[in-house]
Amino acid sequence: MTNYNQVTRTRQFAKLFIIRRNPKMRGFFSAPIENTSPVTHCDNRPPLITRLGADVYETIKWLHLAGAIIWMGGMAFVLWALRPSLGGLAPDVRVTLMGRVLSRFFGLVWACIALLLASGFWMLLSADMRLAPKGWHAMSGLGLLMCLIFAHIWFAPYRQLRRALAQADWAQAGQALTRIHPLVVTNFCLGWLAIAAVIIWR
Repeated sequence: MTNYNQVTRTRQFAKLFIIRRNPKMRGFFSAPIENTSPVTHCDNRPPLITRLGADVYETIKWLHLAGAIIWMGGMAFVLWALRPSLGGLAPDVRVTLMGRVLSRFFGLVWACIALLLASGFWMLLSADMRLAPKGWHAMSGLGLLMCLIFAHIWFAPYRQLRRALAQADWAQAGQALTRIHPLVVTNFCLGWLAIAAVIIWR
């Protein structure tokens, strides 16, 4: 009976977090489940997601959204507010200021990436990947691509930028910033595609 109760509780959770996003799956959960399992000795603990409950799920989802908002908001600020405002400054002042801002922002992005990956895959796995909406899978793929692009930014042009600033090579620092800009734009667009996928592709 323990195995049957576990399946029942898992189905109840799936109804709460899957059916409301994909009404077509309602028929899947309407069929009765027969207790045909030959298992006689099993762990008495309920599944992880059942033990933690919906409140913890909502908290993790909130943390996931917070990480995405910080990352997307930071990119929007750098691209559309900070960078255009520095055009009238001297080259040494401009690249030095951008370097300092990116140093703080990129450190924050690493924290957001860790939060997004941990919370995102927890939610995806807890809801059963076979039943999760296609938009969730698309968002996961796009999110991983964004992480890879940011890792390239960090280990390639941004490292060049830090080295140039340490040597007071303003021309080299400007070239590094020029390489960083289109990559950040790409990530910004991918972020919006991920948001659109999870909202539209249910």
